[in-house]
Parts: sequence; structure tokens; C-alpha cells
Amino acid sequence: MVQSRSKQAFSEQLRAGSEPDWRAATEHRFVGDLANDRISDANYARYLVLDYAFLDILVSHVGQAVTTAPHLAKKRQYSEFLAVLTGDEDDYFLRSFAAMGVAEEDWRQPSSHAVVTGFQQLMLGAEGKLTYSEVLASLLAVEWIYLTWALSVAAHGPARFYLKEWIDLHADPSFETFVNWMRSEMDRLGPTLTPGECRTVHDIFNRAVKLEVAFFDAAYET
Repeated sequence: MVQSRSKQAFSEQLRAGSEPDWRAATEHRFVGDLANDRISDANYARYLVLDYAFLDILVSHVGQAVTTAPHLAKKRQYSEFLAVLTGDEDDYFLRSFAAMGVAEEDWRQPSSHAVVTGFQQLMLGAEGKLTYSEVLASLLAVEWIYLTWALSVAAHGPARFYLKEWIDLHADPSFETFVNWMRSEMDRLGPTLTPGECRTVHDIFNRAVKLEVAFFDAAYET
């Protein structure tokens, strides 16, 4: 095993190493348009349909975290997050699709998209073979980005409920607690990783951040 010589927490090393993509994701045009009620329903619906396809991938990925986490207390943390994804968050999507008039066939069987395929390959491409640190690397990147941008616009109150609730879901104190817990897990794991494992974790984290930028870009495709 190797010990990191940096005084910087390992999770912060990952975040800093993902620049400039981290800033591109957390300060994306999408964030401002959502917070200021500027995004069109057509663009937001496009984003939300893709994100619902991603949710299916994410649920399976969090299931891998439950499987690979080393102790029952840690498995419980991921299980509780899994309950949020399949409960409150799933309900949010269904209510939002109904409000925007998105046809059921469009969100149940969405057209394939490169960014969703990218996440599928990253999170599920080696299903059953990922280590705990590898699972955590992509999950932390995705959820930390959402916490960061949501907290930055938490005071905004767009009139359309599906915009406001999307901010609220990710600026929620319990979600912040979960993300910070994952950061502490990564900080604990970092010093135990071999150089090769460390490179893999950095690569996974960076790929996830790049995909988040592409995900927000996709909302504006025509």
C-alpha cells in the first residue's frame, strides 16, 4: 500500500484534478437557465428524459456500492440513498413528465444517446468486477457535482415546480450529508490505494465529470 504525501484530502485531489471540467459542469449554462427559469420546457424535457434513462443506470450502480462496501453500516448508507432514488426522485420524474406533457413512450423507451451510453459503460461496463473504490469514484463525482451546483443556486425560486424541486432535491441537507460522507470514505480509501489503483480512481472520476458536462450540453441539442 502507498501513503499519499499530499496534505490535501484525497477527495479534494480528485476534484482539483478534474479541472477545468469540474467548473464547466458546476457552472454550466444549464444551471443558470434552470435557476433563473430561462430554460425552455423542450430543453428541460430533453434533459429529464435522458436523466431518467441515467437513473436506471445509477440505481444499478448504487446497488454495486451496497455489494462492495466493506461493512454493514456503509452498506446501509448506500441502501438509504437507493431508497431515495427509487422513491422521491422517481416520483419527481413522473410528476414532471406529466406536467410537461412528455409522452409515456418517450420516457419509458427513450432514444439512445452517447452520454447515457458513456455512463452505462463507465458505471456498468464491468458489472460485478468493480472494486469499492472504483464504484465510489464515479458515484462521488456525479453526486458531488449536483450538490455543488444546487447549493450555488439554492436561494433561487423558479416558478415552474419541476425546476424548483430539482434544485431542492440536490440542495437538501440530507443529500449534502450523504455526499460529505462519501467524500470521507474516499479520503479514507485514498492512502490505502496502490499507485495503479490510484490512477484508475482518478481516471474514473475524471471521466464521470466530463460526462456530466456532456449531459448538460445535451439539453440544448436540436
